[in-house]
Amino acid sequence: MDWTTEIAAAAARIAPHVQRTPVMDSAVLWDHPVALKLEHLQHTGSFKARGAFNTLLSLPVPEAGVVAASGGNHGAAVAYAASRLGHPARIFVPELAGPAKIALIDRCGADLTVVPGDYSNALEAARQLEAETGALQIHAYDAPATVAGQGTLLREWEEQGLEADTLLIAVGGGGLIAGALAWSSGARRIVAVEPDTAPTLHAALEAGHPVDVAVSGVAANALGARRIGDICLGLAQDHLAASVRVSDAAILEAQRTLWHSHRLLLEPAGATALAALRSGAYVPAPGERVAVLLCGANPAPDPLP
Repeated sequence: MDWTTEIAAAAARIAPHVQRTPVMDSAVLWDHPVALKLEHLQHTGSFKARGAFNTLLSLPVPEAGVVAASGGNHGAAVAYAASRLGHPARIFVPELAGPAKIALIDRCGADLTVVPGDYSNALEAARQLEAETGALQIHAYDAPATVAGQGTLLREWEEQGLEADTLLIAVGGGGLIAGALAWSSGARRIVAVEPDTAPTLHAALEAGHPVDVAVSGVAANALGARRIGDICLGLAQDHLAASVRVSDAAILEAQRTLWHSHRLLLEPAGATALAALRSGAYVPAPGERVAVLLCGANPAPDPLP
């Protein structure tokens, strides 16, 4: 696939519908200045709106509307995008999503179903509805339109003057980092950061193919896919610079530091990439310029219910 062309087309397609999120430099988060992309300020509090809008604007939507399975953020983004574009949406989320994200999806206007278990159970229910009704399935991470939409984020960041040598990006199912890898094509070092308790990409890279892993921990309702996407793994095998893991304690420390230092309120998943830098899971070389993608702003419980 010509990812550069696809991502450029996605950027033009979704521009009227998504936020151009701000960037900033921080001199207090680490020993040297760090560039930040504040994508947690995107519609519904995560980058997911990019992939959702790109899918709905580039594929025919049947009368039955759209269906999606989500740990929370993807469901909110699909519900928001479908509502803005006038399509009915049915969202399946696991109980693991938690009340704050479930309430967010409900506020976005979708027909919401909460299923027992984790993301895989929600995905099974969504696929069943797709088969029964013909609704358009919007995959959370392993679909070309989703990946191209997420790739617009790095394209936008570069338009805003990104000068970093290395980008740290959190990984769940892999749609976000796949988009970044697809756009960069090895031009920048991209480092995957995963919780110790949900190492889907790390396990797949070791095995040479996607494998199921057990998921748990403080970021599981956003980084809780059991299996990395095929698209992500292929791009990672070609272009990923490194894959590192961080503890739940490190994630929570990074979350607290972002609040105390800059009054940036993120969910644990949104702070996971920073945790790699602060904990020493990733150690830059002397003079290496580092950027961190802040990607999710839906903590639980909701700070202002």
